[in-house]
Amino acid sequence: MPNEKNKKSGQPSLPYWAELNSVIDPELGIGLVDLGLIYNVERQSAGKVKVTMTLTSMTCPAGPQLIEGVTAALKSLPDVTGVDVELVWDPPWDPGKMNPQVRAIIYGNIQHGQQF
Repeated sequence: MPNEKNKKSGQPSLPYWAELNSVIDPELGIGLVDLGLIYNVERQSAGKVKVTMTLTSMTCPAGPQLIEGVTAALKSLPDVTGVDVELVWDPPWDPGKMNPQVRAIIYGNIQHGQQF
């Protein structure tokens, strides 16, 4: 999993990351965390969680479905009452953000930075 603590507050966020990885990209069949689409998870206040994420491209047809899945997954947790999803394009997604094991399965032994 990515950093087990929120980047800004240092609060533990591992259960959120695990739940977000249960949201599966419909084209690839891989969890959003393993794909590197989730950039940050922050517990903002009692029951409220903010997710910063991206998509593989601005024209991703599954974007609304993925955002809905993120919201539903986190709201399924007993301590979450609200979810704010911030969709960002900077930094842009690239295969180097993927879990290395998943990247190896999809692309073979190509190293980050090499052309695909």
